[in-house]
Amino acid sequence: MSGMADKVHFSRPPRAAELCKALEGTVTIYMPDSTFRRLSAKARKLLDAKGAEVVIEEARGRPISLPMEKILEVVELHRDDRTYREIERITGIPKSTCHYLVRYAERRKLRKEGKVLYL
Repeated sequence: MSGMADKVHFSRPPRAAELCKALEGTVTIYMPDSTFRRLSAKARKLLDAKGAEVVIEEARGRPISLPMEKILEVVELHRDDRTYREIERITGIPKSTCHYLVRYAERRKLRKEGKVLYL
């Protein structure tokens, strides 16, 4: 974590020594609310002393790294009564991921870059 980073993300509460090292050139620290709540008193004092900005992230889970076209293709193939194994063979996307995408698409809409897309 050395160098001049503008921002640093912590998914687990850092120790005060790790935090001190990360704050050498950092402007902003990102972490989930659960991580922030578990920070030690010493680490919180260090953040206050260095004047670091802490941003509490609301996003959960790993982002989907598939292009929107692939996601829509999986949904359309499922609507055409294809099995998950057939969809896996056609698209190359694992069947468990296909199942997740279809369940996610049952919401009938999702948000991408601030726009609502209807599936």
